[in-house]
Amino acid sequence: MPPFLDTTAYADAIRGPNLRHAALLLLGFVGLVALPAVLVWGVAGLLAVPVVPAIVCALAVQMPPDAVMRLYRATLVPQQDDSQLSSLVDVLAYRAELARRPDLFVIPSLTLNAFAAGSRDHSAIAVTEGLLRRLSLAETAGVLAHEVAHIRNNDLLVMGLADVITRVLQLMSYAALGLALYNGLAFLTGEDPISWWVVLALYLAPALSSLLQLGLSRAREFQADADAAALTGDPEALASALRRLETYTGHFWEDLMFPVPGRRVPHPSLLRSHPETEDRIARLLALKTASAGQDSPNQDRHAPLVIVEQPMVSLVGYGPGDMRPRYRWPGLWF
Repeated sequence: MPPFLDTTAYADAIRGPNLRHAALLLLGFVGLVALPAVLVWGVAGLLAVPVVPAIVCALAVQMPPDAVMRLYRATLVPQQDDSQLSSLVDVLAYRAELARRPDLFVIPSLTLNAFAAGSRDHSAIAVTEGLLRRLSLAETAGVLAHEVAHIRNNDLLVMGLADVITRVLQLMSYAALGLALYNGLAFLTGEDPISWWVVLALYLAPALSSLLQLGLSRAREFQADADAAALTGDPEALASALRRLETYTGHFWEDLMFPVPGRRVPHPSLLRSHPETEDRIARLLALKTASAGQDSPNQDRHAPLVIVEQPMVSLVGYGPGDMRPRYRWPGLWF
């Protein structure tokens, strides 16, 4: 039987765009850091700018997935676990031909979120308890397959870099609020205020970064959706999951809301900074139509997973009161 995912031209089709996107993210981040630095310290401020991107790159590349999961207080689901969720990860990792099965974590949160962290050789997938309770098992399989596709396509470096950059920019927004407060006090005391252009540049930094990520993520997310549909053989289930998750997902302009951050969904997120959901759903349904029109010799390539719905059993053992979003500085973690 042919492989579930096409491996031809992998380096050109996946690795090249990811490296370009990582470079563009860094350049955009440097610009967002350099602008307020120049406004405050002039040309001398540019000398300190390279230090921040260097720290960001170190955090994005060196932080192991287990450390990321500890930040979310996630619970590891043992690989020996006989639950359907763990079995789904086993099957999807096998179909994607991953050298190592991703570790599976469940986050004690009623928000709807899922993400992957780490690298292709050492990765982890996290899903929230809220997502498991609100999605059917077939829809959850589509979400897991989407994250497995990101791992297989080496997207995690770009995604991790975007996440760290976003959190650093959240700090800049907090600094903007502090400077605005200082300016208010300076007005009362007659002291010289900080330039309001600096305050505005710092406060708008997260939203501008989100716009950049929106522009870079389209091809990567469409590819992950297509690969997820191939892994599960059920593009309609992923389309249904996206439609249901859209209701719970914030938009980039919520970065402008007070308090910082004002978004409904924390980073990293399954849907945030992704293409329009309706575009993704339309492409997935088109895949279903194309698959239905194939000749029978190719049918078993995309044979759907056999999924039997079972009652949801909590995998973390906490009640709703223990699964509220926590505001952990600098921002909402879950």
